[in-house]
Amino acid sequence: MTVEKTRTTGIILSIFHSIPLALRKGFFRSLFFLFYHLGVKHRLIVLHNLCRSFPEKEPKELQKIAMGVYRHFAIVTAEFFDLPFITQENIHEWADVEGLDNYQAAIAQGKGVLSIVSHFGNWELMTIAVPMFAKPMYIVHRPLSNPVIDNLVEYVRTIHGNVMITKGGSGKLIMELLEANHVIGILSDQNVSVREGIFVDFFGRPACSGVGLAVMALRSGAPVIPAFMVRQKSGKYRLILKPAVKIIRTGTYETDLLENTQQFTKIVEEVVREYPDQYFWFHQRWKTKKCQIKKE
Repeated sequence: MTVEKTRTTGIILSIFHSIPLALRKGFFRSLFFLFYHLGVKHRLIVLHNLCRSFPEKEPKELQKIAMGVYRHFAIVTAEFFDLPFITQENIHEWADVEGLDNYQAAIAQGKGVLSIVSHFGNWELMTIAVPMFAKPMYIVHRPLSNPVIDNLVEYVRTIHGNVMITKGGSGKLIMELLEANHVIGILSDQNVSVREGIFVDFFGRPACSGVGLAVMALRSGAPVIPAFMVRQKSGKYRLILKPAVKIIRTGTYETDLLENTQQFTKIVEEVVREYPDQYFWFHQRWKTKKCQIKKE
């Protein structure tokens, strides 16, 4: 990011930060409430995803969860402008950490660390907390289509020493970083095209998922740590660092990719089932479909 962009981005964040958090939360809750009622397309996407993922739940409960999704991301949006101002001294006012020993044990192996990160909870707060609780990380990302928002996100993610890696053609660099014992964060719960991924089960339906995390884990031997930033009832967050995932090695590379991508996806599903209103259901996770050839 250029000096001019950095200055402009810093000014935007400072202006919004100057507004008391309570007022910001009220504003964004009201705004997202309007989005829920007026933005028919996205509301239907959320409700459809929830209906298909939780067929056992009643419509009223699903509607309550959907409204909770909008409320959660209104809060996350309001909090975003405070993230650059979180310090080592006040991080504990925002979040505590569970399972730090899992992360430390993984780093101690000296093979680098791969993190399973999803669009869940407050994943942007994680980019602030991880460098403070553990060490800075390299974040694999795809630039956002809106340059202003992309600059804001990059500024926040890198302010405490993280480095952004553009997704696509970064495999060699990631392997070198793992060999140097660095931490790699990969958002790995998005829909991808058939040529980019494989189909695994996610909430009972085939979801086309990227295999990059499995590829890197198999090639490097680096431990894979699931990481989630969960909002508690108190409003404070908890950074949950789960034990390293045992990587499956069957002797067949294609099977290994499938089995490991499936278990990574299952881990995400388990935490989403526990906190369904904190997942980014706006995303069309099942957009890519399997081709079905009709037999004569």
